[in-house]
Amino acid sequence: MKNFSRIFKYLSNKKGEIALYFLFNLLSIVFSLVSLAMLAPFLQLLFGSHVEPIAAKPAVGFSASGLLDLMKYYFNEMIISHSTPGSPNAGKLYALSVICVVLIVTIFLKNLFLYLTFRIQSPLRNYVLTRLRSELYAKILLLPIGFFTEKRKGDIISRMSNDTNEIEWSVISALESLIKEPLTILIILVSLVTLSPTLSLFLLVLLPLTGFIIGRISRALRKQSNVAQEQQGLLLSVLDETLGGLRVIKAFNAEKLIGNRFFGINSKLNNIRNAMNFKRDLASPISEFMGVLVLAILLWFGGRLVLKYDVLTGDTFITYIVFFTQIINPAKSFSSAFYNVQRGSAAVARIEEILAAPVMVEEAPDALKLDTFRDKIEFRNVSFAYEDKTILHNINLVIEKGKTVALVGSSGSGKSTLADLIPRFHDVTSGEILIDGKDIRSYSLSSIRNQLSIVTQEPILFNDSIRNNILVAKPEASQAAVENAAKVANAHRFIEQKEEGYETNIGDRGSKLSGGERQRLTIARALLKNPPILILDEATSSLDTESEKLVQDAIDRSMQDRTSIVIAHRLSTIRHADEIVVLQEGRIVERGTHDALMENPGFYKRLVDMQEVK
Repeated sequence: MKNFSRIFKYLSNKKGEIALYFLFNLLSIVFSLVSLAMLAPFLQLLFGSHVEPIAAKPAVGFSASGLLDLMKYYFNEMIISHSTPGSPNAGKLYALSVICVVLIVTIFLKNLFLYLTFRIQSPLRNYVLTRLRSELYAKILLLPIGFFTEKRKGDIISRMSNDTNEIEWSVISALESLIKEPLTILIILVSLVTLSPTLSLFLLVLLPLTGFIIGRISRALRKQSNVAQEQQGLLLSVLDETLGGLRVIKAFNAEKLIGNRFFGINSKLNNIRNAMNFKRDLASPISEFMGVLVLAILLWFGGRLVLKYDVLTGDTFITYIVFFTQIINPAKSFSSAFYNVQRGSAAVARIEEILAAPVMVEEAPDALKLDTFRDKIEFRNVSFAYEDKTILHNINLVIEKGKTVALVGSSGSGKSTLADLIPRFHDVTSGEILIDGKDIRSYSLSSIRNQLSIVTQEPILFNDSIRNNILVAKPEASQAAVENAAKVANAHRFIEQKEEGYETNIGDRGSKLSGGERQRLTIARALLKNPPILILDEATSSLDTESEKLVQDAIDRSMQDRTSIVIAHRLSTIRHADEIVVLQEGRIVERGTHDALMENPGFYKRLVDMQEVK
C-alpha cells in the first residue's frame, strides 16, 4: 500500500465523507443480514405442523442463538395471539404478512444505504483523480526542460492519460472493494462464529488457502502491467512522430518501415494484455470454487451435527448456510480487487516517478523581485553539466544594457544552453550569473522571466486564434497593443488578409500558416511583452529568403533600445552586433566585433569565408 500513499493523502481532508461511507456500508450490510436471518427460523414456525407456546421468554443476550430465540419468542406469540378456533391459520397468515413487510423494509433500507455509499464514493473518486491530474500537470510545468529531453513525449502523454485512467478503473475501484468487501466479510464472519464456532473452524481453511493461491498468481501482474504501460507510451510516441513526420514518411516510401514498428509494438502490447487478463480472470473462478468446496464440507459436517449428534438446531444450521453463501460474492470481489490493485500499482509507480522527480531549478524562499533591468548581465566563471557531460566550461562574459551580443559556433558548441541559463531554464553547475550585480538565483523566477522574451528557431504556437497566441505574453493587453506588436513584427498585413483576421484559428502548431508567418507571430508575441532583454535563438535559420528578409526587418526593429542576445548560424544577420562571442566545445575561443574578428585568421573568419559573407 506504500505506492498508494499519495491517494490516501488526497483523502486525508475527506474524513467526514469517509466516515459516512463506512457507516452507510455497515448499515447496508446489517440490513441485508437481518433480512436473511429472519427467514429460516420464522419460516419453520410458519410452515411447521403446529405451533406451541414457548414456556418462558428467553433471556436477553448478544449471542446469535440468544437473539434468534428472542425473535422466535415474539414471533411465536404473534402467531398464537392472532389465531382463532374457527381459523387456525389466521395467526400464521398475519405473521406472514408481517414478515413480508419487514423484509420489504429491510431490503429497502439496505439499498437506500447502498445508494448513499455510491453518492459519497463517486465524488471522492473524481476528487482523487482531479487532484492527481492537476498535480501531475503542475509538476510537468515545474520540471526543468532537461527532464523532458530524456523522455518521450508520447510516454509523458501516456502517463497523463492511460495511467490515470488505469488508476481510476484498477486502483480507485479496487480500493472501494478493498474497503467494502472486507467489512462485509468481517461482519459475516462474526455472525458465523456466533452462530456456530465449531463450523467456523472450516473457514480457517478457505481464507489462507485462497489468499495463498491468489497471491501466487498475482505476483507477475504488476511487472506485466508496468511493461504494458511502457509499451503504451512507446505506441503513442510512434503515433506522435508519425503525425509530425508524414511528409518525410511518404517522401521516402517509409510507410512499411514505420508501420511495422507500430504494428510490432501493438502486437506485443496485445500479448502482454492477454496474459494479464488471463491471470486477472482467474481470481473470480478460483475464489468461487474454493467457496463452494468449503460450502460442501460445511453441509456434510453441519448436517452430521444436526442429524447425528444433535448439537445444532436445524434452523440455526440453515441460517448459518445462508450467511455463508453471502460471503462468496464479497470474497470474489475482494480477490478481483486484489488483482486490479496489483495491475494498477504499476500505473501509480509511473505517475509517482514524475511527481517525485526533483525540481532542479528552485526558487529561494526569500527571493527578491527584479523590478527592472538597469545595468548588465554577467557570466562569472560559469560551467554547466548535464548528467555526466560538461556542456559549458568556465564562461566569463558581460552583456551590458542596450547592447547586442551574438553567439556563434558549431552545432553543439553550447550557444543555446548559455542563453537558456539566463531565464533559468537550467541552473549553473558552478560559477554564477548576475543581473545588476546580484546572482539570478536570488531573484524570483517570474520576475526574471518578466524581463525577457524569447524567439526560438522553431515557432512554438498553440491551436488557437492568432490574437490569443500573441496574448500568451501578456493576457491583459488591449487589441490596440496586439496590433501594434504585430505591425512591428511585420505580421499585421498578412493577419488582416485572413478571413477572420486576428480571430483566425491557426491549427495545430500553426499548421495553417507559412513558416515566415509563424515566426513573425512569435516575434509579435515577444514584442507585446515589451521586455528589456530579448533572446533570439536562430530565429531566421529555417526561412526562405523573402520570409527571412521580412523576419529580419522585424527583428532589427524589435532589437532597438533593447539588450539582445542573438544566436545565429547565418553570420550575415549579426555582423552589426556590438560583440560577437565565438563558442567551440563549450568554451569561448574568440570575441570581438565583426571587423575585429575578420582581421584575425581564426575560427570566426573561417565560418564567414565558408558562408561567403562579404
